[in-house]
Amino acid sequence: MAKVAFLGLGVMGYPMAGHLAKAGHAVCVYNRTTAKAENWVEEFGGALGKTPAEAANGADFVFSCVGNDDDLRMVCTGPDGAFSTMAPGSVFVDHTTVSALVTREMYAAADIGQICFVDAPISGGQAGAENGALSVMCGGDEGAYLRAEPIIDAYARICRRLGESGSGQMTKMCNQIAIAGLVQGLSEALHFAEKAGLDGRAVVEVISQGAAGSWQMSNRYETMLDDHFEHGFAVNWMRKDLGICLETANETGASLPVTALVDQFYKDVQKMGGGRWDTSSLFARLRKMG
Repeated sequence: MAKVAFLGLGVMGYPMAGHLAKAGHAVCVYNRTTAKAENWVEEFGGALGKTPAEAANGADFVFSCVGNDDDLRMVCTGPDGAFSTMAPGSVFVDHTTVSALVTREMYAAADIGQICFVDAPISGGQAGAENGALSVMCGGDEGAYLRAEPIIDAYARICRRLGESGSGQMTKMCNQIAIAGLVQGLSEALHFAEKAGLDGRAVVEVISQGAAGSWQMSNRYETMLDDHFEHGFAVNWMRKDLGICLETANETGASLPVTALVDQFYKDVQKMGGGRWDTSSLFARLRKMG
């Protein structure tokens, strides 16, 4: 069992930190909103750090799951950042979806203090975090990854190292690119079914068993047809992620025409007031268009 810190107790981080505690690790948590950290300690035990530095002090492993590039910089190298108290040889594992640029920046900053840094973005949504069934895609030094993997297993269905620093974030971009196209395709199929006078549920029952089947189809079609978009990953966060994908594509020379188009469709959803809706709300956009 290890001494660990967990920074960021949002819809993903809260249950992930809980799985670490249930696995028997000594967990100290930090959250920008202290009340949420207090609730976590009341539910799972462990300790509370008032700053990232306080939570990380003496930890073998420090995990983060925050909002964006600036949030990651803050908890790592900002005032009272975790790197200031982490011991040489300790491992920082970042589960935030951020740019590969800031990942490499934090990797270099960690290396100055002889701290290991692993980028480990996640996929599986809130349900995956709560059920301990996340996909974890990692980048960084192999030795650091091998040390962190048994700890990450507390909430992972699959955990893999894809290469050097930034490789995890690049893989997460592949994940978001694939999801964007899938959700738009599913939305168009359901929209077409409605316009053709077909029973959408019956259609999915048939086509989901063939080549068109996907996780999105199996888990989202009913809520989409019912106009319920309060499940899973929010449009605002998806646009943040797709922005990272498109920016990186410009740097690498990759062509992402469908991703760029779907990003604009999500912009339309935001204009509809759906920034907090989940990503399947692309269907609501089509319904509004008639």
